[in-house]
Amino acid sequence: MFRHVVMWNFKQGGTDAENAANAQKVKAALEGLKGLVPEIAHIKVHINQLSYSTKDVMLDACFADEAGFLAYKDNADHRAAGAVVKEYLTDRVAFDYHE
Repeated sequence: MFRHVVMWNFKQGGTDAENAANAQKVKAALEGLKGLVPEIAHIKVHINQLSYSTKDVMLDACFADEAGFLAYKDNADHRAAGAVVKEYLTDRVAFDYHE
């Protein structure tokens, strides 16, 4: 199993209500990839609810292997979802690993 974890913060200037709405757009775009990208075994977006966390949104995705992850990275639907992410989020941090 290959796991891909990514975390972001909201871009500066948004209100709490705007950030909450934008986080839902990101969640829908990324979790919607499950039916579009066959290599995805599991995908879940978590939106931070705790004031002491240092990141606002987290993606947790699993693939059968690294080749599946690389296919996901190059997928056009993934790139489209990435455009939604880039519209609202910044400060990307990623950690990929084999389980």
